Amino acid sequence: MAQTEVMPTTQIVGKLGDPCAMVIFGAAGDLTRRKLVPALYNLAKSQLLSREFAIVGVARAAISTEDFRNRMSQDIKQFATEPVDTDLWEWFTRRMYYLPGNFGDKNLYPKLKDLLDTADKDHSTHGNHFYYLATGADFSAPIVEQLAAVGLMEEDDRWRRVIVEKPFGHDLESAKALNQQLLQVARENQIYRIDHYLGKETVQNILALRFANGIFEPIWNRRYIDHVQISVAETVGVESRGSYYDQAGALRDMVPNHIMQLISLTAMEPPVSFRADAVRDEQAKILHAIQPLSSEEVLSKTVRGQYGEGLSGGQRVPAYRSEDSVPPDSRTETFVAMKLQIDNWRWADVPFYLRTGKRMPGHNTHIVIQFRRAPFVLFRDTPVENLMPNQLVLHIQPEEGISLRFAAKVPGPAMRLGAVDMNFEYADYFGTRPSTGYERLLHDCMIGDATLFQRADMVEAGWCVVSPALDVWKALPPRNFPNYAAGTWGPKEADELLERDGRRWRNFEK
Repeated sequence: MAQTEVMPTTQIVGKLGDPCAMVIFGAAGDLTRRKLVPALYNLAKSQLLSREFAIVGVARAAISTEDFRNRMSQDIKQFATEPVDTDLWEWFTRRMYYLPGNFGDKNLYPKLKDLLDTADKDHSTHGNHFYYLATGADFSAPIVEQLAAVGLMEEDDRWRRVIVEKPFGHDLESAKALNQQLLQVARENQIYRIDHYLGKETVQNILALRFANGIFEPIWNRRYIDHVQISVAETVGVESRGSYYDQAGALRDMVPNHIMQLISLTAMEPPVSFRADAVRDEQAKILHAIQPLSSEEVLSKTVRGQYGEGLSGGQRVPAYRSEDSVPPDSRTETFVAMKLQIDNWRWADVPFYLRTGKRMPGHNTHIVIQFRRAPFVLFRDTPVENLMPNQLVLHIQPEEGISLRFAAKVPGPAMRLGAVDMNFEYADYFGTRPSTGYERLLHDCMIGDATLFQRADMVEAGWCVVSPALDVWKALPPRNFPNYAAGTWGPKEADELLERDGRRWRNFEK
């Protein structure tokens, strides 16, 4: 019999999620306790989570539903983004179920179907299910195949969706193979390839900034923009991910997914609407328009690095090759910089520089739009020696906001110019809502909005961009690793990549 107790209420601030049950494969892992469950709790507190909701955790740990609820109750005290409301949490835990088992065991899935039937009846979920694969990448396709084999991907008057975590393959061929496997048992509109970077407010605000403001869109093109920089800097090393990271490296880990998404949102043409496929169609066009690098261009337009020992946050830290689970002679890159060109009318001859690395001086992600310099002719008879370029900076993390750098006259009798930064921070204008970064993405899946999730063609296009570098780097292993000290901005070749073009990186050490 369906339960009828009422969720403790708060003010509704958006569209209510559909009635549904969420199945988390890998429910005993860090992602579940640190991000997913706190995100679901935040949705419940904002009353964006349906009252007709249930969670089924699946993992190898041989524990009971009661044990699972107790574990989550302990974890939420540590990982909640704000104080936990006791009544709301009690309401939430009554919707939790747990099923132990091995993901490769075919006998697990009939048991899961039975448990979902129970959850559906107890909480009136209407038979809507979404499956979150918080597992190793090798399990993604087999899990979806087994779900389909017992009818758990079938749709009629109910919906069934699956959220797939990155990495989406480890190269172009494996990405194509994974997509083919998934599409044999599910339709594209059932597959939600998640990238948690897309949950950031500033990333989503790129579209609003460009297309809702008449002062920006007219100058968002090759006539006014000199170049674009995209930086994803991390102060941490590989932490406990040494074995995974040494197989992936910085290029595979960050560029085909996170950075390609930032490039496509920055460079895309205006979509005809905000429907998911209308937006993703324009993103895909940009990814396909990125000029593939030749083998010779890989040598001149890409840089790879690996950090050695150094100082980070005032503390001496070890070299990458001394990290846990990393071979002492590893040739895996922990830093990447690239120069890319987009071959279309809007962006012809405008370089896009990107870089990402570990053990850098600052932890931040930002996009720098640098505009062309104004003509110098007016200032030729003044002490001004050069004109600084204007820069629009989109700060994505940790602080989310936008800043604009422009020149202003320094007070005094002489004509001297100084740089002025005009800053906007979300927290100052709109306040902050405690967030894990997953709330928006989980909610979008519940309401069927796939705008912030990648399609198969976008994933494959991203791999096409990095494949030439992967091939050349495999054929020509690095001889000079490590080539930058921990706590610095990467190898000197990364600076030279821009200096050859008369440009320089914009660094933020916050």
